[in-house]
Amino acid sequence: MLHEDGETILLLGPHEPGFWPAFSDTTEARDGAANPIDRWSKRVIGTLAQRWGGMAVFPSDGPPYPPFQAWARASGRAWDSPVGMLVHDTAGLWVSYRGAVRLPYLLDLPDTGDKPCLTCDAPCLTACPVNALGADGYDVPACKSHLNAVDRADCMTQGCAMRRVCPLSQTYGRLPEQSAFHMKAFNPT
Repeated sequence: MLHEDGETILLLGPHEPGFWPAFSDTTEARDGAANPIDRWSKRVIGTLAQRWGGMAVFPSDGPPYPPFQAWARASGRAWDSPVGMLVHDTAGLWVSYRGAVRLPYLLDLPDTGDKPCLTCDAPCLTACPVNALGADGYDVPACKSHLNAVDRADCMTQGCAMRRVCPLSQTYGRLPEQSAFHMKAFNPT
């Protein structure tokens, strides 16, 4: 949650444990149509925005696209990790935002924590078997090449090894089925 231009922006993402079983029991998850989580997110977040008198915003709205990563950093609850991905104070490297609600009024902001990486030995830096995140950014071809060869880190079934080794990620309760779903969407071959 953050303030911007006299508004409050509520960033919304999966809350674990429990998100995946709840989502899996929805029409969108079972109907076989494309983009089930995006459709579910638009329905649920759109309903919340209407109920709260706000406007729903989604990462796919654009171009121009809403600045979700900048909003996350401004919230005081997410920071850049040593591998470049955002790290959240409770979700670790599993952080994701399904959407946001812009409220035309100000809410009190909660207290925020400290960047968790300040007291971490950064196992994320050595977890990727192909070093897909480096000084030059994210090497998508190297990552997909690993996923389509011998997946030595079980990334396709368990989720990205860098995300998994984060101490906060390990306590967040994300199910492997959810990670496998997202990995298949990222790498369908």
